[in-house]
Amino acid sequence: MSSAGNARSAAYNDRRTAATSSAKPRAPSARADAKERPDSRGELFPQDSASNVGSVSRRAAPGTHKASGSIGGTRERRTEKTHITTKEKVQVRIKSPERRPKGNSDGDRQRLFKEKDPFKSESGASGKRAPSKKEKEPRPPWNPQVSLVPHTTAPLASRISIPPLASVIPEALEPEPLKNLAPDVQETAILDDLLFVFMGYEGQYIRFVNSYNPLNEKDRLAGPGFQLLPGLDPSLRDLTMTMLKMATHFSAVEAFVEVQSREEFGAVNHALCASIRKLLKDYLVLIAQLEHQLLTNSSFTLHVLHLHTLPTSHMLFQLYTLAQEFIRKNSVREEDLEDSIDDFDDVDNILEQLRDGGDLAPGGMSKKICKGGNVLRLLTERLSFMSGDPAARTLLQNLLRDASRPYMVMLNEWLHHGGIKDPHAEFLIKEQKSINKDNLEKDYTDEYWEKRYTIRDTDVPPQLESVKSKVLLAGKYLNVVRECGGVDISKEVKDVPKSFDDPRFLDNVNGAYAYANSSLLNLLLTTHALSDRLRSMKHYFFLDRSDFFSYFLDLSGSELKKSAKAVNVGKLQSLLDLALRQPGSVAAQDPFKEDVKVQMNQVGLTQWLMRVVSTSGLDHDPQDGSVERYQTPAPQGSTEEEKNIIGFDALELDYSVPFPLSLVISRKTVLRYQLLFRYLLSLRHLEGMILSSWEEHNKIMSWTHRSSNRKIEMWKRRAWTLRARMLVFVQQLTYFCTAEVIEPNWQTLMARVNGNDETGKDVRGGLQQVNRTVDELMQDHVDFLDTCLKECMLTNSKLLRIHSKLTSVCQLFATYTGTLSRSLFSADADLAGSKAAEVYLLAHSTSKHPIADSLKTFDPSRLAKMEDTMQKYEDNFSRHLRILLDALDYYAATETVALSRLCAQLSMASDRGNDAGMRSVMV
Repeated sequence: MSSAGNARSAAYNDRRTAATSSAKPRAPSARADAKERPDSRGELFPQDSASNVGSVSRRAAPGTHKASGSIGGTRERRTEKTHITTKEKVQVRIKSPERRPKGNSDGDRQRLFKEKDPFKSESGASGKRAPSKKEKEPRPPWNPQVSLVPHTTAPLASRISIPPLASVIPEALEPEPLKNLAPDVQETAILDDLLFVFMGYEGQYIRFVNSYNPLNEKDRLAGPGFQLLPGLDPSLRDLTMTMLKMATHFSAVEAFVEVQSREEFGAVNHALCASIRKLLKDYLVLIAQLEHQLLTNSSFTLHVLHLHTLPTSHMLFQLYTLAQEFIRKNSVREEDLEDSIDDFDDVDNILEQLRDGGDLAPGGMSKKICKGGNVLRLLTERLSFMSGDPAARTLLQNLLRDASRPYMVMLNEWLHHGGIKDPHAEFLIKEQKSINKDNLEKDYTDEYWEKRYTIRDTDVPPQLESVKSKVLLAGKYLNVVRECGGVDISKEVKDVPKSFDDPRFLDNVNGAYAYANSSLLNLLLTTHALSDRLRSMKHYFFLDRSDFFSYFLDLSGSELKKSAKAVNVGKLQSLLDLALRQPGSVAAQDPFKEDVKVQMNQVGLTQWLMRVVSTSGLDHDPQDGSVERYQTPAPQGSTEEEKNIIGFDALELDYSVPFPLSLVISRKTVLRYQLLFRYLLSLRHLEGMILSSWEEHNKIMSWTHRSSNRKIEMWKRRAWTLRARMLVFVQQLTYFCTAEVIEPNWQTLMARVNGNDETGKDVRGGLQQVNRTVDELMQDHVDFLDTCLKECMLTNSKLLRIHSKLTSVCQLFATYTGTLSRSLFSADADLAGSKAAEVYLLAHSTSKHPIADSLKTFDPSRLAKMEDTMQKYEDNFSRHLRILLDALDYYAATETVALSRLCAQLSMASDRGNDAGMRSVMV
């Protein structure tokens, strides 16, 4: 019975050998079966293992130490070395039809190799070769070639050319049809084929579908389809087709890894591919183990192979699905490129690279790739979707952990050093390198702070969605501190999260944000004395305790009366420096007085404000392509009034601020200071003109003389009343702007800056957690100036027009007081032709503007003309003042409540009842 069992076992082994003989060729093993192997002493040992063991035992039996007789009292000891050599029987699997091992007389084996084995012998004992019919016939040439493919940016991509397809091999190399094989031989052949197919190759009976082109990248990414040659048993076919899905998934994932490992896909994709490559390596180890089972385990069947590959098949299915998601995402982004052709992600960096002589990456501007935060978002969404599958959840968690590591390196560098190391533009923060702090002196839109670092809203990982603003601000704050030398960038960041699944992830972001905010606040408030800077600007721009400025106006009055284009700016600067250094003045002790400069603006204040307000408004952001929000608008056909503005109307101060204070006191805020300064200066200048007219009314004889003509005295009273009303209007307006608008808002701002209000804490004592941020401080500063502009009626076009007409009436009245004084001499019979009149007229006569003869003699009709002129002044002023009061009532109820106080104060200048009474007296 034992001999029968041995015979069946030998027959089964021969059938396995015959089936494997039709498999795909492999590289020969280093452990090839040898006929005989010599030992170190030149002895030959036979191949049979039993005889080998016997010979070893025979050599090892005698003693290893022999002693000879003693000669001359000396004993000689002899030592021998014994070499034990063992031999293993190596089973070699050969797929080539021209190198088949000899077989036995089994019937199935005889049928399998009837025409394919050229070494088949006539009898078992003779070793002679019997030539076959096919060997006698000439075979078509078959010379498959292999070559190296060009380099790609993927460092680990295969450079070996794709082998020829099985569909093009010669017919002589075709295997025995499956229908001619027994079911167990079919199973053995399919098992052998599957091991090759699992690694992405074709087998003898399992081949690629005809539509698959391995040279097409899209086909490789989709994965090859497989087809079985006809004749396979139906039960084996169904099981085989089920396992072939795993081979498709493996090939597709392998192609995906090669594509996504290219340089342009970024570090996150590279880390993801490295993680997938580890899984594929484990997969190939499994294939090697299955091959070992096939060679050594006689009970290894197709069903057992299926059971062994089930977990791996599920893993590859998850990887394949994930890869297809990435491919679809890339396709969608390519389609969206046409809709956003102007929205390049890194235009400035691309231009900078071109200026440096570099080249664009292939397809860099014609392809949008899923990378960086989008990769992490896709993994996170996939993880959430597959949370019910424990194996898939574990797999995706590992992939997300590995893929997030390079992203966390960039995030930690940004959070703790304020720098960006993002060569592939995949971080959520985008840096515009063309914008630097050198442009702050010309930046009227806060471009450095608002556009130097921005968030890529479409590339934010879900884990950072809730804290993306903190991430942006933390890096921006540290970047400013670093540029001021406050951050040691050479210090390595330690003890920080390395991946998104670290429980300290959010604490790391919040802690870095708090530290960066405190560091920059301390730098601004303590090191660079922000409060003192703001207080200095208040003295200069808001005319607070401005004794020095009154002195400056007295010194430069003659120069500022000239046309704006004729004013000598250098002379004005020298006079301002002299006034600032005047002993006893407030500015003499100011350490920042060197930063104040004089300049002339060729556009009048009202025209400037009207253009800006009509374009976008001071309280609205500019739209693309519109006039810049804060930059001085270009003249658009200057009117006669603009051409003739004098130095008083064009004078403005400039203030230079060093970095990093220029972030808070930016050009945008300095421009607001200049607008308020020009407005207050215009009110102050107008008040001075009205006071000058009052002085003239009190010292010129034509005004001080009590005329015998009652109508002339009534006309004088009307002029004095109008002058008083104008003076009250200007003084009340100045008081409202300074005492009720600027000063209360200033106190609120300083409380916010110093941290003395209920919303902040003092940071002067050192770095500590505060409730406000640097951005809030900057916004508070801008809000303070915007509130002042709004409550001073400088942001409303209707109020601006009414205010401009009122001030024009006042300015004309004060300017033409001299003309009215000359007209009084000719209208008053008591003074006409008198010596005092001649002296006055001669004093005010010039070669360019001589006094008319009609003014030197009495003219009865002059009084009527003067009454008409005065009536026009009164009507214009009263009418525009009533319109202003009505507008203030309306806007106080709808927009700015503070205007109600101004409306109540200006009503004192509106003499509606007195106007009617004055007319009745005149009649």
